[in-house]
Amino acid sequence: MTGELTSPATNNIMKITAFLSLFASLALGALALAEDAKISGEATCAKCTLSLTSTCQAAITVTGADGKKEVILADKNDVAKGFHKTICQDSVKVDATGVITEKDGKKTIALTKIEEAK
Repeated sequence: MTGELTSPATNNIMKITAFLSLFASLALGALALAEDAKISGEATCAKCTLSLTSTCQAAITVTGADGKKEVILADKNDVAKGFHKTICQDSVKVDATGVITEKDGKKTIALTKIEEAK
């Protein structure tokens, strides 16, 4: 039959489905935009050396284009945990790669790679 009208319930379901599809597309698009950034700086323990946190956590101090130093805390993932023994109680110049975000007013990096600078 042509010209058949849909019920209000069917219209609502269609609207909700369209909205959820759009939301999922936007969320996946945002994830795709999160690119790895490469930073170089001095890595150390945010607790033992810098006294910034209550538990051991990697931190990388970088110097911005304006000459100001900034501390970027590393998220506690496997890459950061695996490198931590190198920097706890010591500082090491590093090259690091990861996704930088801002949490609670502080920049953090989800490390995908970290190594001593050559």
